[in-house]
Amino acid sequence: MSTTNYIGKPTSRVDGPAKVTGAATYAAEFHVPNMAYGWVVSSPIAKGRITKVHSDEVLAIPGVLEVFSHENVPSLAWFDRKYKDDVAPGGSPFRPLHEDKIQFNQQPIALVVAETLELARYASSVLRIDYEEEAHETDIEAKRDEGFEPGRGKSGWMPPPPPRGNPDKAWEEAEHHIEHEYVHGAQHHNPMEMYGATVEWRGDKKLTVYDKTQGVVNVQNYLTKIFGLSKDDCRVINQYMGGGFGSGLRPQYSVFLAVLASLELKRSVRVTLTRQQMFSFGHRPHTLQYVKLGTNPDGTLAAIQHHALHETSQFEEYTENVVNWSGMLYQCENVKLGYQLAKLDVFTPQDMRAPGAATGSFALEVAMDEMAAAAGLDPIDFRIRNYAEEDQNAGKPFSSKRLRDCYHQGAAKFGWDQRNPQPRSMRKGNRLVGYGMAGGVWDATQKKAAAKATLTADGKLLVSSATTDIGTGTYTIMTQIAADTLGLPIEAVTFKLGDTDLPEAPVQGGSWTAASVGSAVKSVCEAIGEKLLKLAQKMEGSPLKGASPDEVEFVNGQIRLRQDPDNAVVIRDVLQASGETKLETDSSATPNLLKQATHSMHSHNAVFVEVEVDEEFGTVHVTRVLNAVAAGRILNPKTARSQVLGSIVWGISMALMEETVMDHQFGRYMNHNYSEYHIPVQADINDIEVLFVEEEDDVVNPLGVKGVGEIGLLGVAAAITNAVYHATGKRVRDLPIYLDKLL
Repeated sequence: MSTTNYIGKPTSRVDGPAKVTGAATYAAEFHVPNMAYGWVVSSPIAKGRITKVHSDEVLAIPGVLEVFSHENVPSLAWFDRKYKDDVAPGGSPFRPLHEDKIQFNQQPIALVVAETLELARYASSVLRIDYEEEAHETDIEAKRDEGFEPGRGKSGWMPPPPPRGNPDKAWEEAEHHIEHEYVHGAQHHNPMEMYGATVEWRGDKKLTVYDKTQGVVNVQNYLTKIFGLSKDDCRVINQYMGGGFGSGLRPQYSVFLAVLASLELKRSVRVTLTRQQMFSFGHRPHTLQYVKLGTNPDGTLAAIQHHALHETSQFEEYTENVVNWSGMLYQCENVKLGYQLAKLDVFTPQDMRAPGAATGSFALEVAMDEMAAAAGLDPIDFRIRNYAEEDQNAGKPFSSKRLRDCYHQGAAKFGWDQRNPQPRSMRKGNRLVGYGMAGGVWDATQKKAAAKATLTADGKLLVSSATTDIGTGTYTIMTQIAADTLGLPIEAVTFKLGDTDLPEAPVQGGSWTAASVGSAVKSVCEAIGEKLLKLAQKMEGSPLKGASPDEVEFVNGQIRLRQDPDNAVVIRDVLQASGETKLETDSSATPNLLKQATHSMHSHNAVFVEVEVDEEFGTVHVTRVLNAVAAGRILNPKTARSQVLGSIVWGISMALMEETVMDHQFGRYMNHNYSEYHIPVQADINDIEVLFVEEEDDVVNPLGVKGVGEIGLLGVAAAITNAVYHATGKRVRDLPIYLDKLL
């Protein structure tokens, strides 16, 4: 019997004690010698030019060290490519303090550095800056006719496939058809930890940078290119992160400014952003979507048409896969998809949990609910009638797809059969009750990643990789994979991450970390295992002599024969007998492109929601949510469930609360704080259940894992919207669903 088979077991977080005791240190908490403090000055206008920075007045204040602006920054890298990071979209990246031009409201236009944080903050408040203001455009509604198809987008973006069939004719001839616009405004990242960087000056242009980021390697590459530093002289560290969800995929301007100040002042510098400044970047783009669906008499889809227009900045072309899912999720021979951008005077939007899919699936899944009602079909029955057995966009079979089981198992557990299909037919006292459901699909991706492993004579294993843990449980699942692979007690394994001195790993995003870094960890531990076996076979009287790697297993701290478990050696004894103090190796894992090229790889889910709507006040209460997820092998049901729980909470927030309100007169987000940017609190969340549907997949990666970070969000907002319709008979197509839209 094995006590070291940790994969698939609900293991508690190994980093939990450090977090709850305060031992975990975040980017803006590192104390380094001789530290100065920088405070960012933000532009009060949306477009124009700076005519004068009155820095002399502020520099006269004792303790103020410098005021950095476009007027005095040193000459830095010239070409756009030097400012491109690993996940940058097309266009020209933003260059902080580069010129007098103002391109968006709250643009960082100066950095005041002083001996104390309080002094830097005060000095920034009295710094006078003169401007020439220009007319700005921040309203996407005014850009409806100015959309354009993007050129080269960011990594992972796929232009919509060309039309198939004859979607216009098929829609016209359909038995039932609908066409509607679906809208949601901008939504901003609001993680608990705000962005900040502590730069330790180690002399002679050598820096250690503690930065809040989802990719230390990405930040290192960005900084070394811009500032002309060697990688040996610019070490980037992020061991803990208080929430990312895409906001830290790209290097933020806080780290740029901190490094700039440190190099110029030749001392350590810390720069942190305020909650208000968190709204100067990192938002899900305001998007307008137009969907047309038509069905045949038998309830099968005759036509799908889906077009999206969303904002981007004036200097970059930010892209998302918004409409592609509509050509993939359901079987249909006549499909037309369109995708355009509109340039506004705002900062470039940024990936936010399930970018593109959260936007596109909302429109598609609400439209599917409307189409089911028009055709007189149950929403689940309608989806099953149009179930796609292959990816029609790519013309490939799915590597695995258990969405049908998500429908059936989720519906049974939720009690969908208790639903009266007639709107406004179910109630509890003065509350109308509604049931709604929706589905989702997300890419299953693997990236190249590397890891290093060191096994010491006392039986302790150290595994490391430069990946990050944004709170999803990376520390824990990598420890589980390593312990399981080498058959060691989990207490004997330590996993290190978040440091550019460690083997290279991709940014943490896209739900690919478990697949990518996990495969590298498995590979490097297998390599250690092969070395161990060779040493074990040299031991006097070894029962493993002549055994091939396939004939042994690593279990319970031993190497033993699979067919005869009594023939075993203790791993700790192997090193001690060999005289070696440690075994060390590194390894990398890359996608098997030849194997993967023949399949379409995705995770799927189905969400079921119960809402209660107060008939008099229009307030919506989400009383129950069940999310059935098929995401390949679940490495840790406990941490995976936590990810899906967080996704559901965010989906409730997306449906009912989150909206960044732009005042177009000033081109400024007006509710840029936690007080007025509404997110759920404890009282808003009720019963949530997560159901993992068993799914095996030997194509996606060696672990068979697809990741759950993104898929858990999909379908939630649409299911709530559909449940609100069932409860009230009112169809809301623009998020969030405020009570005034129901009264």
